[in-house]
Amino acid sequence: MTYDINKIREDFPILSRSVYGKPLVYLDNGATTQKPRCVVEAMVDEYYNVNANVHRGVHFLSQQATDLHEASRETVRRFINARSISEVVFTRGTTESINLLAFSFGEAFVGEGDEIVVSTMEHHSNIVPWQLLCQRKGAKLRVIPMTDEGRLCMDEYEKLLNPRTRIVCCAHVSNVMGTVNPVEDIIRIAHAHDVPVLIDGAQSTPHFSVDMQALDCDFFAFSGHKVYAPTGVGVLYGKEEWLDKLPPYQGGGDMIKTVSFERTTFNALPYKFEAGTPDYVATHALARALDYVSAIGMDNIFQHEQSLTRYARQQMSQIEGMKFFGPSDDAVISFQVGDIHHLDMGTLLDRLGIAVRTGHHCAEPLMRRLGIEGTCRASFALYNTTEEVDALVAGIKRVAMMF
Repeated sequence: MTYDINKIREDFPILSRSVYGKPLVYLDNGATTQKPRCVVEAMVDEYYNVNANVHRGVHFLSQQATDLHEASRETVRRFINARSISEVVFTRGTTESINLLAFSFGEAFVGEGDEIVVSTMEHHSNIVPWQLLCQRKGAKLRVIPMTDEGRLCMDEYEKLLNPRTRIVCCAHVSNVMGTVNPVEDIIRIAHAHDVPVLIDGAQSTPHFSVDMQALDCDFFAFSGHKVYAPTGVGVLYGKEEWLDKLPPYQGGGDMIKTVSFERTTFNALPYKFEAGTPDYVATHALARALDYVSAIGMDNIFQHEQSLTRYARQQMSQIEGMKFFGPSDDAVISFQVGDIHHLDMGTLLDRLGIAVRTGHHCAEPLMRRLGIEGTCRASFALYNTTEEVDALVAGIKRVAMMF
């Protein structure tokens, strides 16, 4: 199909607004994406016409809301090519997905002296939950080093694995550098040592196809709000044989089968991990978002964003004092210009209507490895254009002239 960028942009009303009298150039998609009309309209429609609590109601609205909620689970299953809907756990996002896994997996499989492997380039949400687990259990956190170019040292990774290694946790794509990690090799090597693997897919799922059966990872987490869905909804995928072994993360309604004061038995998968009323409106909207990107085509989105990222990096490289951090394999460019502080650059670009992210991007250990405090980050989405890249380049040049 033809990639009709103008038609796509019409689906996102916010892109037509102005900021400080300038047309909005939204390049902070790594933090969150804007929402198409169909997603917002799906939420409005459900609240106005279908709203009722799911699963246990016998009345019409409850059954209709339940059908939409469970149909959304099947949409997610199909989108990530999981084997079964039993492997799709709804959460509030990547962070909760990882916390759920760290708690449940840790309770069942981690003890004193055991080791958990993460990488240098992890987001805090894939570091801190494992640190907390290590503190509770007396375990150790081991870190895969990286090269100066922003690639993981795979030889060193393999050396970290030993009989005390309990799980490997790695980002699919770095949210700072755009590095696409060799997760297939990471998984294959871990499995050769009988070690399960969690992949943080927050920065991969919006940009290219993810296939759980092809990857063969044991766990995979992603957030709805980074893939054009609402905030507060996400997914933890887990192989059924692993989820069966894990204890519940939280207790309450919907995760139980029977309750007495003597004991509780737990619900079947995936409900064992879904205590309380789910955000069934958001899960329906997540399904609409996944349908939306599927209709455009994930391969088409990937090609558009790759072309845009290459163009941006080429144009930005001509700016005097420009320094890039990482390879920008995916739709992310982290940069500094000369001695201009990243906060100054971001603040002044904002006055030109250009939204970029500044700071350590919730990756302070990575920043220390790079020897910096922070960067400016431009991150692209399916609706961004070369004209917006040109505006970014012109804006950076204008800011640089002021210094």
